[in-house]
Amino acid sequence: MAELREFMDNYAIAENFSLLSKLMDIHGDNSFKARIYGAAAFNIEKLPNQLADTPPEKIASIKGIGESTAKKIAEMLETGQLGILHEYIAKTPPGVIEMLNIKGIGPKKIQTIWKEMGIESVGELLYACNENRLTLYKGFGEKTQANVQESIEFYQSQQGHFLYAEAETIFPQVNAYLQKIFSPETVHVTGAYRRQALTIEEMEFVVLENNDVIKPKFQTAQPPELLEEKDNTILYKLKNGLKLRLHTGKGKMDERLFTTSCSEEFLTAFTNSFPSVQYSGKDVGDDSVFTQAKICVIPAYMRETAGIIEKAKNNKFPNLIQPEDIKAIIHSHSKWSDGDNTLEQMAEECMKRGLEYLVISDHSKTAVYANGLTEERIREQHRQIDLLNEQYKALSTGRQAFKIFKSIECDILGDGSMDYSNNILSTFDLVIASVHSNLKMTEEKAMMRLMKAIENPYTAILGHMTGRLLLSRNGYPVDHKRIIDACAANSVVIELNAHPRRLDIDWRYIDYAIDRGVLISIDPDAHSLDGYNDIRYGVLAAQKAGLTKEQNLSSFSLKEFERFLAERKKKKKI
Repeated sequence: MAELREFMDNYAIAENFSLLSKLMDIHGDNSFKARIYGAAAFNIEKLPNQLADTPPEKIASIKGIGESTAKKIAEMLETGQLGILHEYIAKTPPGVIEMLNIKGIGPKKIQTIWKEMGIESVGELLYACNENRLTLYKGFGEKTQANVQESIEFYQSQQGHFLYAEAETIFPQVNAYLQKIFSPETVHVTGAYRRQALTIEEMEFVVLENNDVIKPKFQTAQPPELLEEKDNTILYKLKNGLKLRLHTGKGKMDERLFTTSCSEEFLTAFTNSFPSVQYSGKDVGDDSVFTQAKICVIPAYMRETAGIIEKAKNNKFPNLIQPEDIKAIIHSHSKWSDGDNTLEQMAEECMKRGLEYLVISDHSKTAVYANGLTEERIREQHRQIDLLNEQYKALSTGRQAFKIFKSIECDILGDGSMDYSNNILSTFDLVIASVHSNLKMTEEKAMMRLMKAIENPYTAILGHMTGRLLLSRNGYPVDHKRIIDACAANSVVIELNAHPRRLDIDWRYIDYAIDRGVLISIDPDAHSLDGYNDIRYGVLAAQKAGLTKEQNLSSFSLKEFERFLAERKKKKKI
């Protein structure tokens, strides 16, 4: 027991009381006791002597402690634990506890976030900020939401895991610095970033210099933290939390670049298939590796699975989709629900970008948190769309035609039914069906909901299939192939939600969808005009799967899209 007493110092005891006080507030329990435990934590931290060295009978008489608190101190000194604290931890989602690390939100706000908004992780909270959801609740104005968002982004950057989109903002600075201090031909990006991985833990570069040449270059006024050094690698942690791995040594660039830019599965399969491939060391890139193997060049972003090698042996890769192949914004939210902008502003931005149409898909009525549309508000929005389309039609002489299509992101309810009757759904040009509530499901439950929605004749697109948020929330479990088969049977398009925190459907299942003849739709799920830019990240993910523009709905021209809608209605007899 003496060892436990030595371990449980005043700071640890105070931390336990502080956390207990906060968790009680989050749960809305006995506010009087919560304040007592919070005050005890404050007072214990300031004590000149350790409680472990204080006679037990004297602890209760210390200012700000009292009998009840003294008993809990005795429990901690005796056992090293606080039972009631563990009870609260057990009934609180870990992500909710993690929110206490976010500057600017205390227990009362966290209670609202969890109990009223249904948000259980820091990542979900950030996504809610992006969707303007916080401002709909008491105590959360625009300024508070912006501060919360900024605090979360800073906090997450310190955890060392980044979305590709976040890493992309850092890459130019790191790349430029390395090419400045070393010759450009000796520096090339590699690893997960070169493969366009959805999330990045380390940004990797090949630097053809020895460690003793490289390390002094990093001895700046604010040097990065050196985490690891081996003969042919150096691992640093930058001030922004990103890990930087340098593959070092005077090797051959083509060999180092190729071997470090492939997944382990791909590299093993390639080496087994082409054991005689030699590296020349003369090439700046690594395309010559594929020339020697007598197969078409496999881009770095496709070097993930062994299966792609067989495709490269037998076929020439088609022209893969590019950002400029996108012709429309499908799935976006306006001020009618939880977006930042009016329909006019969204349409004008589309035209400015050279896009041919906008499919406005605001939230349905069950999404009260997102100001979802009632039936009456649907009719009002449709009247506005009709008026705008008349204006655009009148202005189309001498310029590219433009049109707004009526859509809705319709909630798939708990029993798999849709948020509106079929009579209401029939008033839309296109319906996107998505799950937004009760995400903690068994696979059986999730599949029931999705399959029933897919079979609804008005469902045209299945939105963000698994509901995942990268680095924040696992998607609900689904049988991807069964869903894809059902979409094929019911002529339903599958969304590749391009928001960099979603990228859902996962690219690994897109090739199966292609084989089954299912269209993909790369959609930004935009809640602001800047959100249109997220299309790029959907395209990068789709490239990993080998998607072409012909296989993507949002690459259809206006005429092709209108034909698609007409043929679908005819086929579905709706």
